[in-house]
Amino acid sequence: MASFSRHILISLLLCYILFINRSAKCDDDHDIDDHNDRDEDETDDDDNLFQGINSYRATLKLTRLMENEKAECLADKIADRFDNQLCPPSAIGVVGAYTPASPEFSSYRGFLRECGLDITTTRAGLILPACVPNLEKNIVVSNYTMSQYSEYLKDNKYTGIGIGTEDNWVVIVLTTNTTEGSFMVASSIGTRIYSQASELAPIFSNLVLLLTGLLILLH
Repeated sequence: MASFSRHILISLLLCYILFINRSAKCDDDHDIDDHNDRDEDETDDDDNLFQGINSYRATLKLTRLMENEKAECLADKIADRFDNQLCPPSAIGVVGAYTPASPEFSSYRGFLRECGLDITTTRAGLILPACVPNLEKNIVVSNYTMSQYSEYLKDNKYTGIGIGTEDNWVVIVLTTNTTEGSFMVASSIGTRIYSQASELAPIFSNLVLLLTGLLILLH
């Protein structure tokens, strides 16, 4: 009888752990669905600006900027930080350019690790934030091509681009083909360990819970 009871309790414990995992997955799926519509709108804004800037460079007979996923990740995170901030009073709404090595970037340093980057491969990159009410397509493009930012867009040393938008804000991150501006994935051992540990944490947590339950039952 005691053995049968233990089997029942063990089965219930396993079901409980599976239920926790499934519930967490369902919550994640629900969050993803809630953001799908907004993500589609932001993708359209990003694509419009990407095409507009490359059309501008084409008129100057410059090479086309290539999309850089890591730069896009950084641009998205910086744009999110600007969310709910009012546009500056200037007519064109540009904030000013800075690099990941600049003091202005100090509060965003954590974003590098979150995007799998480090300062050694990003210090030559350039961050160009701007604010345009309702992100009107033509105004957003002209904000970059007809402002102080145009000098950077005309510089042929920049070869890649990442774009992030949030509310009324847009952030462009320009990359180079040099080691210090390539935005290549960070290769440090610490970064890899941090990433792997984050992925394995839920598994270890459930394993500890299972072993604890078994030890209680056996005593």
